[in-house]
Formats: sequence, structure tokens, C-alpha cells
Amino acid sequence: MKKTDLVLILDFGSQYTQLIARRSREFKVYSEIHPYSTNLKKLVKEKSSLYSVKGVILSGGPSSVLAKDSPKISKTDFEYLVKYKIPVLGICYGFQLLCHMLKGKLHVSGQRHYGHTKIYIFGDSLIFKGIKNQLNVWMSHGDSADQLPDKLRPTSKSIDSVICSFENEKMKIYGLQFHPEVHHTESGKIILYNFLFSVCNVKNLFEPESFIGTKTEEIKKIAGKNKVICALSGGVDSSVAAVLVSRAIGENLICIHIDNGLMRKDESRKVTELFKRHYKLNLVFVNASELFLNNLKGVVDPEEKRKIIGKTFIEVFEKEAKKIKNAKFLVQGTLYPDVIESVSFKGPSSTIKTHHNVGGLPLKMKLKLIEPFRELFKDEVREIGLKLNLPGNFVFRHPFPGPGLAIRILSDVTKEKLNLLKEADDIYMTELKKFNLYDKIWQAFAVLLPVQTVGVMGDERSYENVIALRAVTSTDGMTADFYGFDKEFLTHISTKIINSVKGVNRVVYDISSKPPATIEWE
Repeated sequence: MKKTDLVLILDFGSQYTQLIARRSREFKVYSEIHPYSTNLKKLVKEKSSLYSVKGVILSGGPSSVLAKDSPKISKTDFEYLVKYKIPVLGICYGFQLLCHMLKGKLHVSGQRHYGHTKIYIFGDSLIFKGIKNQLNVWMSHGDSADQLPDKLRPTSKSIDSVICSFENEKMKIYGLQFHPEVHHTESGKIILYNFLFSVCNVKNLFEPESFIGTKTEEIKKIAGKNKVICALSGGVDSSVAAVLVSRAIGENLICIHIDNGLMRKDESRKVTELFKRHYKLNLVFVNASELFLNNLKGVVDPEEKRKIIGKTFIEVFEKEAKKIKNAKFLVQGTLYPDVIESVSFKGPSSTIKTHHNVGGLPLKMKLKLIEPFRELFKDEVREIGLKLNLPGNFVFRHPFPGPGLAIRILSDVTKEKLNLLKEADDIYMTELKKFNLYDKIWQAFAVLLPVQTVGVMGDERSYENVIALRAVTSTDGMTADFYGFDKEFLTHISTKIINSVKGVNRVVYDISSKPPATIEWE
């Protein structure tokens, strides 16, 4: 079997580390993020059965390499990389670390260099192939290199003569003082492309078809003849995971869909029809909407809502799962960003969203996890879904929060408020699709505000609810801009909602970007 090429990313705490992985995956180069303290020799050996390690990237980070307890890779690992000529790219902190380990001279700057800087590239360098000799790049560093070690050749300097990149082509060591992974850096993607393909010589790319085949066989071996349970919410991640696992073990997969009453209009009916009738999945449907509503009665705080929804879900799911004999595994649609959160260079993340998955259920029920997508990003899961013949309009649905409409009602949750919001949201989604806008938007939704305003409907004054509409563009949800609807569409959708949804007399549009706002309101 042909091995997929792999590039390892060692995390030193940069806020941009995940972006490095995103950029490489955009080129279909398979990459993984690991803590800086990882034993590289051991890791390469562990990966060798499925992957061919072609390079290592050292991320940026907030520390100073001159500080006593600053994070560093071991001397043994560095010598291993040099001995076997595994290409290394140091970015920002990684640049400084390589310089420091090879006995270069650095100093702690009096102030942090942050923002755009113009650099001048000189001499031939594989990493700058096809790039003009002046670039605007994004800096974010404190230390600077005064003098490079003899083994490293400078390849660019800033407008104020600070060394901004170096290389040793023979040792396959490269360093960048700036961040090529952020969109602020001019030609940043080309620089990363050059490192991956010209320096690392990556050839065997990540392919969805081979992933499906490999993962199917892996799941067969793991599950054996045992029953496997899947909490099928109807979201993209759990749905694609269910179809993939079903391909591997057939009827031994039992999907449980719990209608919590907090989903979009007719969501449970659509999920049941698609997966039970069309895909013939072994699906158990549970209507627990009244239970969830009762447990949420009078609750306003969004985090309290999340905790109640998570706790109630676990109770309902556990009750149903106990009816399934010989169940040993639980399928979860965990994605790579969730995994990255728990392998930070500082160790496991201190807070995990309470609604991310089924919480403590696997441990409580002594179930082992099957997480087929824990190495993938959202867009890669969507690609897998298409290859598994899931309908495109389902695969490319906008993200939907685990707590559902409960956190889009900015007050206590009641059946009346849910019905009102469902109708408004359904009209919004329908009109976005009718006007061919849905696929241009990363995420769109309606929010029921905790205020009522005066209006005039017919010849009478009204005092009714306000609906806020949100629509953002984004590539990965980390940053987002509001979508610029034209006035005609906003007028149309406002009129449609007010005329169609009893109890609404005002519609507003959210024009906040992330940051400083978040995408969701709660």
C-alpha cells in the first residue's frame, strides 16, 4: 500500500499553529500538530506503517528562547533530524530556536515587533522560488537574531536590516522570522508550498478515497463482531461518521437520534427519513422534546442551558444505549481542531465546551471510542461525505450548535418561543437558498431577542418580538465577517418574516465581525 506523505508540526504555543496545518491541508498535504516535547524519533517510527514523514515545522510561540525555562526540542531530536536530513522549517519562535541551537546570537528586543513589515529577499532560495524580491509580511516576535551561526545563510532582511530568514540547503534547515501561514503575509501560501513540495519533496497526497478504504478496514478490525452505538444528531460530522462506520460493520451499528425539540423546523423528521429510509441505517428514534423543555424551564443563563442540555442528553442516551446488548464502542464525530485543543504545548486544555460531544458517557458506560475523523478538518469531512454519496445540500449545511435553538433564544426557553424562532429561521434559510445566497455564507441563523418593541400592523399598534438575523463569511470559523446583503434582500426577508410569523414586528441585521464579536450570540 502506498504511504501518504506526512509533515509534522511541533507546537510552541503560537495562536497561528492551527493555521499552519490548515494551509498544508489546503495543498492536500497531510499534516499533524504535536506538542514541542514530543519524542520525534519515536513518533516517526510509530507513523511509519501508514505515513512517510517528509518534514518538520516548528511553530511560533510567545516565549523567548533566551529565557531559562523556554520550550525547546531535545538535542537528541535535533541531531536526529539533521542526521537523516529531514527538512525543518522554523517559523518565528522556531526561527529563533534553530538559530539558538546552532549557536547563533540573539537579543531580547525592547518592544515586540508586531504587524506588517517590508522585507527584501536576496540570493537564490528554494523557499522563495517564484516570489518577487520585496514582500510585505506579518511579524509577531520579541527576540531578534543579531548574528547567524556559520552554518546558516541569511536570505532576507527587513527594511531596518533585521534578519528575516535563513537556510542551509545541505542540512535542509530553513527559518522565517515572519508568519507565512496568515493571510496578512504576501505570497505566504507560495512560501509554504515551496517548503512542502520543493524542499520536502512531498508527492503522495491525502486522498479521500484511500482514507475511506483505510478507515473502513481499521474500523472492521477494531469493532469485530461487537455492537457499535452512534449518537446521530443529523449534523455533518456525526452523519458522515455514521455512514462510514455503517459501510464497515453494517447492522452492527445502531444509531440513536434524540429529538430534543431544540433543532430546526422538521429536523428530526428529515434526519429519520434520510438515514433510516434512504441509507437503511439501523436507527432508533427517541422523542424527548418535552423532557428537555421541562428541564430548561425558567433557565436564562446560556452556560446553565448547555449543562442541562448535556446532562439530559446523557441520561436519555444512556437509557436507550443500555437496551443494546454487546455494545462495546461509541462513534463520535470528533474533528482535528477539537483534538488540537487538547494537545497544546502547555498540555491539555483547561476548558472544553460542555456541548461538544456526549461528555462523560463513554467512561460512564465503559465504552471505547471510535473517532474516524479525529485527524480531519471540517472541509475534509465534507469531502469524505460527498465520496460516500451523501447529498451535497446535506454535506454543505451551515454549522449548527450542539445546544441548538436554546442558545439562540436569549431568554428562558418555552415551546411558544421555540415555535416562533423555528418559523423565522425556516423562512430565512428558505429565502437564502431561493436567492442562491446560502452557499456563499459560512453560517446564517435567526436569534430571538429578549425585548419587545412597538410597531404598527394594519391600523393597530403592536408590542411584539424582535428577530435578529446573522450571516457571516469565514474559512474556518476562527475569524468571520458579516455578509454584505443588498438592501433589496434585507427588505424582502424582513417583510417576509414580519408578515408570516405571528408575534414578530421587527427584524434587525447583525453587522458585527469576529473578533471582537463571536459568530453565535451566546
